[in-house]
Amino acid sequence: MERIISYPLSGLYILLFGLTLVVFHPIQWLCLNLFGYDAHRKSVALLNLCLMRCTHLLGTRYTFKNTVLLPAKGPAIIVANHQSMYDIPPIIWRLRRFHPKFVSKKELGRGIPSVSYNLRHGGSALIDRKDRKQSLTAIRELGEYIERTGRSAVIFPEGTRSRDGNPKAFRMVGLKVLIKSAPSAHIIPVSINNSWKILRFGKFPYGLGAHLEFIIHPSVPAAGCTDKELDEIEVTIASAINKSP
Repeated sequence: MERIISYPLSGLYILLFGLTLVVFHPIQWLCLNLFGYDAHRKSVALLNLCLMRCTHLLGTRYTFKNTVLLPAKGPAIIVANHQSMYDIPPIIWRLRRFHPKFVSKKELGRGIPSVSYNLRHGGSALIDRKDRKQSLTAIRELGEYIERTGRSAVIFPEGTRSRDGNPKAFRMVGLKVLIKSAPSAHIIPVSINNSWKILRFGKFPYGLGAHLEFIIHPSVPAAGCTDKELDEIEVTIASAINKSP
């Protein structure tokens, strides 16, 4: 029954989602080219708030659990598990004071209104997952960028999304490069729950009534962070993820 109901709601959602991307594409261009970085950053944050609002058509809800004292300012390295593209708008909106930039696959840098423009011009790292040297260079440059500007990098060390919510083992190489390139940063671990449920039927129709939960854990200084501490960060993130049967 849920799937049947989801078909018309999913169609309406896709229409509004696409319209939002198309409308914000020229807004981003104008903000960046006429008013500069800060105006562009604010337009991107507003875009992602609107994208979150679009998902309310699917009955999606969002909860951020943050009982810890986060650093007053960046640079920061936000480390999270990855369940779907719906992980991204809440991070951009709710952690906007850290100016989050993403480690993203290069394919997303072309062809998607608003999203591709922001990835290319907003400071994110576009990596070729088949080219290790290019990937590590792009991540290193992102680390140097946040160290220089006091902004933040977001990395999903699983490498690809979990389709059932169960966490995959972290690949630490990219995170270690960020740490080395941004030694004054704080690492902010984040556990994400239930965003995979929006795609539990596949790409269409969408799952209804997902309750996305973002749990922010105590930050850890990047400087001097050992392999043991990185393993502990992975355990901290994984321990707060709801495991699927």
